[in-house]
Amino acid sequence: MRPHAVIFDIGNVLFHWDPRFLYERLIGDDRALDAFVRDVLTHEWHFQHDAGRNFADTSAELIAEHPHHAELIAAWGPRFNESVGGPVEGMHAIVESLDAAGVPLYAITNFSHEFWPPFRAEWPGLFDRFRDIVVSGEERLVKPDRAIYDLALARFGLEPGDAVFVDDNPANVDAANAVGIHAHRFTDASAFRRFLEEHWLLAG
Repeated sequence: MRPHAVIFDIGNVLFHWDPRFLYERLIGDDRALDAFVRDVLTHEWHFQHDAGRNFADTSAELIAEHPHHAELIAAWGPRFNESVGGPVEGMHAIVESLDAAGVPLYAITNFSHEFWPPFRAEWPGLFDRFRDIVVSGEERLVKPDRAIYDLALARFGLEPGDAVFVDDNPANVDAANAVGIHAHRFTDASAFRRFLEEHWLLAG
């Protein structure tokens, strides 16, 4: 079956994302910055938001463990957008090209239900091109759990073979392939464009 729709991941596919982008503005010493993002504000801690937990709860717990970092931890929620470093080179142009060609666009993103609305509001010209976006924090389902792919396909009205999926996380790519979606591990826009051309979604 030839795919006719594209499902995107967002973080580190459409936009660069790293907690360091925010905290390098707040912590002047490189060693202290390294220690903070390694030992305090970890990816594992942040993943709780992607799974649907509220920042008020997770931050209170983390501050109780690291009271001397209370101010830095509290900054994560209201300043989350500063952890986004900007568009990934070449990817927004691919979105525009697919949209102009009439290819249906969707996304499945591991993202906090609280942080998503203000982030999306900053990029209406991009996200308005998408027909639907499944946000993990809203659904309380996260990649690479199969359930979030099944939910997304049902909501998008797609069979697995109808779509290609792009994500930078190997586990998420493997999970999508296991469902039957044509999945591509993202490295850069050029390689992804070739993948789209191979699947007849963009002209070469």
